[in-house]
Amino acid sequence: MTPRATSSHGFTLAEVLVASTLSTFIALAALGALKAVTDSSQRVNRATETASEVRFASRMIARDLANLYRDTDPKNMKVVGSSQSSDAGGPVVLTFYTIGCTKARSGQPEGDIYEVEYLLSKSDDPDADVEKPKHVLLRRLWPNPDKQREPGGILSPVAENIDIFEMRFYDGRQWVSEWSEELQSIPEMIEVALATVPEERGNPVVEKFTINFPRMAARTGAPSGEGQPGEGPGGQPPQQGQPPTEGNQSPPGPPEQR
Repeated sequence: MTPRATSSHGFTLAEVLVASTLSTFIALAALGALKAVTDSSQRVNRATETASEVRFASRMIARDLANLYRDTDPKNMKVVGSSQSSDAGGPVVLTFYTIGCTKARSGQPEGDIYEVEYLLSKSDDPDADVEKPKHVLLRRLWPNPDKQREPGGILSPVAENIDIFEMRFYDGRQWVSEWSEELQSIPEMIEVALATVPEERGNPVVEKFTINFPRMAARTGAPSGEGQPGEGPGGQPPQQGQPPTEGNQSPPGPPEQR
């Protein structure tokens, strides 16, 4: 029985060209998909880091404001703020006295009252875009503050890529964007907003909170000699055995039983 003849010819040039074209197309498609996935992952990571920084900064400011130092003498307190939306066009600064338990300098005597200042400054990154400069939120902590000396303390960065730092102060009647030291009082409420402007497509990260001090603001805002209801002259509670001032008469007690 004679064996069957079999053909042993290889691929033609046209078949090789078609196969090469298909392989190149598949490789390019795979590389494009891989690059898209990588870019998307990087954008998500940057957005997550930015959101974490903004959240961390807002919580730190809220914690310091919640521990605002309060005193019956308005001269011993300090709240100064100028928002980004003010007409003066100056730097965005929020300065106040706070009570802290963590020492700013180890091995040196410190009290529990600190001056804290938050300010928004341009970043010193040389690779930053000139048209869209980056900003960084700084925190200055000054132990043992003294109004008779020049402000000092330790300056440290809190968060980067902060584009918006705005604050509003409520004086009991209206919201204002600036609170000066000449007022010698603290507002009833302080609203702070931090936000970032995304470089590419995406939603901005915004953190906003409000801290209120209604009771203390009412005490410090009262003129000297005019106390609040139930208080004596100068905002002090009436002494025992002292007759109440006019306008704070106590209601008559029950008739004496015989």
